[in-house]
Amino acid sequence: MRVLLFGATGMVGQGVLRECLQAADVEQVVAIGRTPTGQSHPRLRDLVHADLFNYASVCAQLDEIDACFFCVGVTSSRMNEAGYTRVTHDLTLAAANALVAANPRMVFVYVSGAGADSSETSATMWERVRGKTENALLALPFRGVYIFRPGMIQPLDGIKSRTPAYRIFYALMKPVLPLLRAAMPKHVLTTRQVGQAMLAVVRSGARKRVLDSADIGPLGRNATPP
Repeated sequence: MRVLLFGATGMVGQGVLRECLQAADVEQVVAIGRTPTGQSHPRLRDLVHADLFNYASVCAQLDEIDACFFCVGVTSSRMNEAGYTRVTHDLTLAAANALVAANPRMVFVYVSGAGADSSETSATMWERVRGKTENALLALPFRGVYIFRPGMIQPLDGIKSRTPAYRIFYALMKPVLPLLRAAMPKHVLTTRQVGQAMLAVVRSGARKRVLDSADIGPLGRNATPP
């Protein structure tokens, strides 16, 4: 398969990129973003694209893509609803609408978050916006759309978050996270599991379109290429 990856420099995106490059059935990963990944691999291609709200100049390059993994995310801390909506909903849908017009045969996998509200009525702003984004994506005519709602994720393989507060959190939690994952395997995932589960839903689909940590974990553990 050929994979298009958004957010390859973030914590989740780094994990997804690693799993894609280790998978025998992934022919190429096209990492699209405003800056290059800084990594080098025979099957990795950086597509530097400054305007993530407009894809007219690159759509012709996307007609052979089999899957899009959308791992872009920002914290809602200190953001108002309009600003958070622009970078969470509007940016995501700009990409998704361009991709489905260019190639509806692909599978689109979106990393949301535990607590996202499909009813779009939550009193918590980020839950409403994430739910609105999920609903809009599920309505698009891709070959498949899957929403991942992970909760806590343990970064492995030297992967670190780009967000300073998250880096501090994970540094403090590093001794505890393996214990939490052992005690609560349905609630604590690893970056490896998330990446492997994304590949699994492209290969074989899933029984649900909206997947929480309890669904993602087994898919990640059991993922093997055909």
